[in-house]
Amino acid sequence: MPDPDEALRPSDERRPTAAQWLSAARPRTLPAALTPVLVGTGAAAALGGARAVPAVLALVVALALQVGVNYANDYSDGVRGTDAERVGPFRLVGSGAAEPRTVRDAAFACFAVAGLAGLAVVALTQHWWLLLVGAASVAAAWYYTGGKRPYGYAGFGEVFVFVFFGLVAVLGTTYVQAGRVSGAALAGAVCVGSLACAILVANNLRDVPTDAGAGKRTLAVRLGEARTRVLFAVLVAVGVLAALGTAPWHPWALLVLLALPLAVRPLRTVLGGATGRALVPVLSGTGLLELATGALLALGLAL
Repeated sequence: MPDPDEALRPSDERRPTAAQWLSAARPRTLPAALTPVLVGTGAAAALGGARAVPAVLALVVALALQVGVNYANDYSDGVRGTDAERVGPFRLVGSGAAEPRTVRDAAFACFAVAGLAGLAVVALTQHWWLLLVGAASVAAAWYYTGGKRPYGYAGFGEVFVFVFFGLVAVLGTTYVQAGRVSGAALAGAVCVGSLACAILVANNLRDVPTDAGAGKRTLAVRLGEARTRVLFAVLVAVGVLAALGTAPWHPWALLVLLALPLAVRPLRTVLGGATGRALVPVLSGTGLLELATGALLALGLAL
């Protein structure tokens, strides 16, 4: 494993371009941040409590955390050497385009933005206990691949995604607007969390060979490729069914059915045995499925 202190020494030769910074931010993962805010706001509207300012602040928190965790992963994987032979998105540290310290600082800057937006939410709502939720979210984002014992390397990444980009993000968005949550909000949180997990599962399925070689024991590495493909399909099914589960009380939630065609290609690709670069479109395809499902569910709950 490379010496992190050695990796942090400055070098004038590493000056990433704006396009490289944007690529490393992984914009295709941003639906995982936008969708829970949409669903949480739709659930708040169903409760008669949708409010624009808390919703926008919640969106800033979610987006900043998503970009921050992407940069944090780039940094931590890069200094550990696990990004040396990746087939996925561009890596700033792994490619040598940026100093590790610079990428680490970018991650911290994103976490700071999320923290400031979170403080604004707390000041607006006077729910001071939300500070603990925010601190836990930042800690979970960093220690996914950071620290001495990153839980993402032990196969618990999906738990983090489901809890923080599903339950916490959706229910938190609903709560800061309506002051309470509902069964529909919980179902929406399960929907969003499951589909966000499906994105991570597809990502880790693509990286099974390199992760296994680098000692990164993701859930996909632990399960093996065959069972990981089944898990992907199960997560997609759970996500859609959870959204449709709100229909008996909110019939307009059946609008989610319009998003089902978007699931066909990712499922066909994963279940068809695709590997390596052939799985890259699955990430964007599943992200689009999550966004469409969440937007239609939010609309259905609001109506």
